Amino acid sequence: MNSKSCGSVFLVAFCCLLLRSADSRTDPSEVNALLEIKGSLIDPMRNLSNWAKGDPCNSNWTGITCFERSHNDGHFHVRELQLMRLNLSGELAPEVGQLSYLEILNVMWNNITGRIPLEIGKISSLKLLLLNGNKLTGSLPPELGNLRNLNRLQVDENNITGSVPLAFGNMTSIKHLHLNNNTLRGEVPVELSKLNNLAHLILDNNNLTGSLPQELALLPSLTILQMDNNNFDGSEIPEAYGRFSRLVRLSLRNCGLQGSIPDLSRIKNLSYLDLSWNKLTGTIPESKLSDNMTTIELSYNNLTGSIPQSFSELDSLQLLSLENNSLSGSVPTAIWENKSFEDNKLQVDLRNNNFSDATGNLRTPENVTLYLRGNPICKSTSIPIVKQLFEYICGEKKQTSTKSNHTPCNNVSCPYEKVLVSPGLCFC
Repeated sequence: MNSKSCGSVFLVAFCCLLLRSADSRTDPSEVNALLEIKGSLIDPMRNLSNWAKGDPCNSNWTGITCFERSHNDGHFHVRELQLMRLNLSGELAPEVGQLSYLEILNVMWNNITGRIPLEIGKISSLKLLLLNGNKLTGSLPPELGNLRNLNRLQVDENNITGSVPLAFGNMTSIKHLHLNNNTLRGEVPVELSKLNNLAHLILDNNNLTGSLPQELALLPSLTILQMDNNNFDGSEIPEAYGRFSRLVRLSLRNCGLQGSIPDLSRIKNLSYLDLSWNKLTGTIPESKLSDNMTTIELSYNNLTGSIPQSFSELDSLQLLSLENNSLSGSVPTAIWENKSFEDNKLQVDLRNNNFSDATGNLRTPENVTLYLRGNPICKSTSIPIVKQLFEYICGEKKQTSTKSNHTPCNNVSCPYEKVLVSPGLCFC
């Protein structure tokens, strides 16, 4: 063989070596982990069919994003696993824990069953863990508490049981903790009050019991506390909840709460308050709530006394719902009088109370809807305006009038989930 032929053979061999190197650049342990994940999932739409060939970081495998440069070990590593809305079922393989450089694990809105792999707790680099909208069962692994870099944990809309692990108090970077719409039981761990970066704590629609931890009021970054439809029977709303520093939404609807409503006037950013369908007693605090208030839901309690005069100073108010209490006195018409409602509508629902009079004119502006059915004022013969407007203010509630209070959230575009904080306003 002459030197020219030898040179050609060497060149071909060198090129083949380069091609092989280019085709196999992902950490082999991560390739194996991805193949195990694929094997444990059912993929009727064949969205993951290209996982059968090539290299994850070099062949554009569906849902796989890798770091742009290799690490010190000479390999490329998987950074994101994004499998949202791919009609996947089956289970999550424990080998997912071998994706040791992973920052985003997103399998939202599929039909995945089985337990949450505790091995996920080994992925110390993980920032987003998005498992919501599946059919996951079993309990929340305490090992997830090891994820010190985790920013967002969404496990809502599953069939998770058991309690909220105390170890979740160790997730020091967490900002969004969404565990709603499961079947969680037990108490809300006091340990969650150590999460100084926590902005959204969403636990509604579970079977949580016990007392509301007053220590949650110490959370300096909390903007949304939502725990509707749980079983805190006999528990009271802690007075400390009046000291939340940044809270925007407080929602404790249908929780079996007793006692009085604490003074919430010092929460300067509060815009949404829902304490309806509880067993609250006493009077509504007189102190003026935040100027940002759009929604006050206190219906279906055992509240007495009159409507605070300070409610007439809430110029951003869109919904005042006080029906089915034992409130009395005069209807404060200053709530809508001499105000402009060009951009918003106001609904005032006072049905089934003991109001017998009004402080002013009950004829409301066009964008204000008033409901008074079930009050003595509707039987009054001494207030002519009641006779003129009887069908409007004392008749059956027209459901179409609530449309303006359920406007969609168009103020922000969110890559993962929106949380309603007031009519038409959402946070990501």
